[in-house]
Amino acid sequence: MKRIFLFVATNLAVMLVLGTVANLLGLNRFLSDSGLNLGALLGFAAVMGFGGAIISLLMSKPMAKWSTGAQVINDSPDATHQWLVTTVGRFAGQAGIAMPEVAIYEGEPNAFATGAFKNSALVAVSTGLLQGMNREEVEAVIGHEISHVANGDMVTMTLIQGVMNTFVVFLSRVIGYVVDRIVLRNERGLGIGYYVTTIVLDIALGVLAAIIVAWFSRQREYRADRGSADLMGRPQPMMNALARLGGLAPGELPKTIQAMGIAGAPSGLMALFSSHPPVEQRIAALQQLQQH
Repeated sequence: MKRIFLFVATNLAVMLVLGTVANLLGLNRFLSDSGLNLGALLGFAAVMGFGGAIISLLMSKPMAKWSTGAQVINDSPDATHQWLVTTVGRFAGQAGIAMPEVAIYEGEPNAFATGAFKNSALVAVSTGLLQGMNREEVEAVIGHEISHVANGDMVTMTLIQGVMNTFVVFLSRVIGYVVDRIVLRNERGLGIGYYVTTIVLDIALGVLAAIIVAWFSRQREYRADRGSADLMGRPQPMMNALARLGGLAPGELPKTIQAMGIAGAPSGLMALFSSHPPVEQRIAALQQLQQH
C-alpha cells in the first residue's frame, strides 16, 4: 500500500510541477488563430516528456530508500555489512567511480543500483539475496550493479524515456489536430475529435514507447552482466548467480527502480515489456563470452 501511494502521489506532484512550468513558459498555448504552432508544441512535449523522467531520476535515490525501507550500512560494524561495503568499494575502484552508498533491505532475492549521478549512487541488496546465495555469487551481483552505475545506465534510460515521452506527446497532438480540423472539419478551438484522438494515441503510442524502452533496458542488462564478468575476472560467478536466481522467486521492486534490479522477466507477450531478458538467455550470452 505504501508503494502504491508513493507512486500515485509522486506522479501527481510531477505532473503538477510540469504543468505549472509549461504554463509559465507559455508552451501550453501551442494552438493559435493561424493553426498549430509546432515549435511551441515541441517545447511543451519536451517539458512534459523529459521533465518527468529527469525529476524521477533526481528523486530516485531517496525514493528507493523510502519505498524499499533500505538501510545504509557504510558505517555499520557488522561483519557481513563490512564485507558488503568492502566489496562495493573494491569494484567501484576498479570501475573508476566514487564509493556508492551501500544498503540492505528486507525482501526476497534481488538487488538494485540507482542515483542521478554515477559518483553518488546507491547499491542495495536484499536480505533474501544474502541468504540465498554464497559470497562469490553475491559479489557477482554487486559487480553487475556497479557496472550499471559505471555505464551510466540510470542517465541513459532517463534520456531514452524522455525521448519516447516527447515523441508520444508531440505526435498524438499533431494527429489529434489533423483529425479535428481536417477530418471532422472543426474550425472553432479544439473539438472532441482532438481530445479523443489525443487520449487514444497517448495510450497506444505509450505502449509502443514502453516496448522500445524495455528493449533498450534488456540490452543494458547483457552489458552489465559482461561488466560483472570483467570485474570478477571471469564469467562463471555471474553465470552461477543467474542460475541461482533462476531457481528463486525474485523480489518485487518499486516501479521506479525495477529496471535497475538484478532479475525479473515475464513470459509470453509481457516479455516485450520486461526490463530484463530471461535468465537462460543471459547465461547463454556469458557462455559465449567464456568461449572467446
